[in-house]
Amino acid sequence: MLVAFSVAPSGGSGEGDSVHAAVAAAVQVVRNSGLPNSTDSMFTTIEGEWDEVFDVIRRATEAVGAYGTRVSLVLKADIRPGHSGEITGKVERLERAIADANLD
Repeated sequence: MLVAFSVAPSGGSGEGDSVHAAVAAAVQVVRNSGLPNSTDSMFTTIEGEWDEVFDVIRRATEAVGAYGTRVSLVLKADIRPGHSGEITGKVERLERAIADANLD
């Protein structure tokens, strides 16, 4: 399965403070997990089996919790049993389709 998630603290001490330190803590948990992952400006995507992926997301959420009194968590999952390597495979197939269609 692939799960894209975004996690951020709220209720911290400074109104308008950047959340980069909290997000960095969450991403570090993901990277330390050893599971395939990718982070962009909006989401971190992680690939693995249900229990291992959601364990990592739980721990990342707990890491962010240290930066505020509340945590916001957004998830989107692609559950496709029997498939792996989709974290890069889906993008590779998209790029081939674009090239094959000669779209500019």
